[in-house]
Amino acid sequence: MIPNQPLDSSAISYMLSMSPRETEKMPSNPLASPNVIPPRTSSSGVTNLSTPPPKSVLRPVPEGEWISPKQRPAKPVLNLGLGMMQPPSLPPDPQRFAHEDLNFTAQRSWTDDKEKVVRGPYDYVISHPGKDFRAQLIGAFNAWLNVPPDSLEIITRVVGMLHESSLLVDDVQDSSELRRGFPVAHNIFGVAQTINSANYIYFTALQELQKLNNPDAITMFAEELVNLHRGQGMDLFWRDTLTCPTEEDYLEMVGNKTGGLFRLGIKLMQAQSSSPMDCVPLVNLIGLIFQVRDDYMNLSSKEYSNNKGMCEDLTEGKFSFPVIHSIRSNPSNLQLVSILKQKTSDTQVKRYAVAYMESTGTFEYTRNVITVLIERARKMAEDIDQGQGLTKGIQKILDKMVVT
Repeated sequence: MIPNQPLDSSAISYMLSMSPRETEKMPSNPLASPNVIPPRTSSSGVTNLSTPPPKSVLRPVPEGEWISPKQRPAKPVLNLGLGMMQPPSLPPDPQRFAHEDLNFTAQRSWTDDKEKVVRGPYDYVISHPGKDFRAQLIGAFNAWLNVPPDSLEIITRVVGMLHESSLLVDDVQDSSELRRGFPVAHNIFGVAQTINSANYIYFTALQELQKLNNPDAITMFAEELVNLHRGQGMDLFWRDTLTCPTEEDYLEMVGNKTGGLFRLGIKLMQAQSSSPMDCVPLVNLIGLIFQVRDDYMNLSSKEYSNNKGMCEDLTEGKFSFPVIHSIRSNPSNLQLVSILKQKTSDTQVKRYAVAYMESTGTFEYTRNVITVLIERARKMAEDIDQGQGLTKGIQKILDKMVVT
């Protein structure tokens, strides 16, 4: 018996090329030879078959044709369209480094495609814009400062760049999941690329600021970026060491962290303005109102829950303004501190924490603080205005910050 051997590729290709008529003539027995097998004869020349052999249904394949490597199907070649997959025609000559132009500076070699890579996380976060509170604030203060339009455009752009890039870092440091209702950038681009993109925008913002041709602007930029990182550092320290700060310490941190970019915008405007008025105390106060209100809304607003996740500050383990009040209202009760320590995502636990803070009068207290600060800001705005009637923009912003 001849063992059943698999057909080689040449035979398969040949069979596929057969006409229907030739196919019909193929033997019914799949193991039968497609070509004529000569009858076996004895040594005396007598055959052992009584009938003539069947006619071959296949043309004989010459031996040289199926042995020749030229007839074998070529091996598949993977082509991904990448130049690196193709071997160089000639080996590189190391002597080329003796004379080639090696000026790989950004002006010569940086391309738009490379720029998109580095800016990717930043471009992603600005593609989902927020309420642009800082631009509104700059516009409101400009009623007093009357900054030249070109300078105002640069200042607005720089403050926006710094704010959006700082959010990239905040989301990494806070292990956030959502930003404005969308996945955070580092969950898409990775932590390393996101941090690099944020730092890159810090320095491109500085380059943009140089267009003001004002040395004081660079000094202000450095001062407020230092303040921002000081505030952020203390915020992270309290969270990571489970240290509950006093309200005064917390508000100082807010003045550095949140107030820093508010203050930078107004200080830059004053540097480009011919007006002598000092608006910094008012913008400092607005920065405090903004953050305390943000802390309150984080724990009580459905809109905030949709955009950032329910009570995200509790999951982060943050000592926010309401949390500090609730803990210090009864220091012997460690339940809220313990919940912060867990950095829980459990909805029921977070609801319990909110109910506990309600029981300590925290939310009523926070609303009252916001109301007092807003009234103080309104009075300060009127003092700065001195009857000019230019407080409409500021008052409108303060109206939006009222909580009920």
